[in-house]
Amino acid sequence: MKYTELQDKSLEELNKLLKEKKLEVFTLKVKLKTMQLTNTAELREAKKDVARIKTAISAKMKNR
Repeated sequence: MKYTELQDKSLEELNKLLKEKKLEVFTLKVKLKTMQLTNTAELREAKKDVARIKTAISAKMKNR
């Protein structure tokens, strides 16, 4: 997911997406701890997506 894709979304959509990504990060962490995660890069990408979404949310709040 790229930041330019997030700029066009509304604040409600971004908050919903953030909630989904945080849940994904949680499940990936659980899988990592239980040795079920084969591709550890997924966790890194999910964390970066969360950061991108938070950045887009703060930019939207600043422009209000």
